[in-house]
Amino acid sequence: MMRNIFLGFIRIHILHHASEEEIFGVAMMEELRRHGYLISSGTLYPILHSLEEDGYLTRRDEVVNGKVRKYYRITEKGISALEDAKKKIQELTEEVM
Repeated sequence: MMRNIFLGFIRIHILHHASEEEIFGVAMMEELRRHGYLISSGTLYPILHSLEEDGYLTRRDEVVNGKVRKYYRITEKGISALEDAKKKIQELTEEVM
């Protein structure tokens, strides 16, 4: 159960950062580690791909040092989902804490 809860937190965290600037996998893994989430690339990249497939993120590719780097940015659908999540988080925090 805790894994599913933390995966939800990670998705929200990704949407939050993608709403502020473009993100890419390695930098997002480092950001998540700063917050105590020890996430592997085998977990992160499927999350990014699913958020893109579901319309919450858009992606652009750029060659960096000979490798294709995928940059993600939040969509309108993602912004709406993030705002809904923030309301739910606030409500839950007020109730639980």
